[in-house]
Amino acid sequence: MRVKNFFAGILSAAIILSASPAFADEDNGDIITEVPLEIYRWVQSTPRANYWFNYQQMGYKIREDGTLDLNTLMVPTVCIYDNIQIEDVIQKRRWKKLSLKGYDRLAGRADYLKFDLANMTVQVVERVDLDDTWAPLDKDTSGEPIDLKTLPSTDLRYNFYRKILEWARDNNEWIIGRSRGRLSDEDGDLTLDEVPINKIFIPIEAED
Repeated sequence: MRVKNFFAGILSAAIILSASPAFADEDNGDIITEVPLEIYRWVQSTPRANYWFNYQQMGYKIREDGTLDLNTLMVPTVCIYDNIQIEDVIQKRRWKKLSLKGYDRLAGRADYLKFDLANMTVQVVERVDLDDTWAPLDKDTSGEPIDLKTLPSTDLRYNFYRKILEWARDNNEWIIGRSRGRLSDEDGDLTLDEVPINKIFIPIEAED
């Protein structure tokens, strides 16, 4: 079966999100912020933060000729902090003598991830601190590529990145079908097992 035929009709495919847990302040149980389920998919929670990725906006990089680069997957994500993490971020900025303007309303951060499927790396190409209205406070573009093949399973990012890649593989035809770009003739003739997202090794889930 060829990719072009397999992708036919996928614009009507439905995406069903699992219910996500509320993220609450440990002291009083008040919800700090809400993430729209029609845009974001929850992946994991830690004692200090909740991690999501934007499945509506994730997609393959578009080349200058309008074709999709199936080796480069771009994924917007968001991390919502609890009050302790918020204070930790503020303290670190204070130590570094960075501006604290607006940080009394800090809620979390947005990371724009670039997955290089050919080299199995991921890079935070842009990190933006967000206030409680999701307005940007500060931006960092200094992220370097991380080798996914050597990322320890004990690293918090291990499960987050793995879940994103799993979802992208399971929904790859939907991602391509709704993209503004188009498949090149060469990529359109790939068999399904030759599509980059289907060729990569996705590590097993880390043990608790």
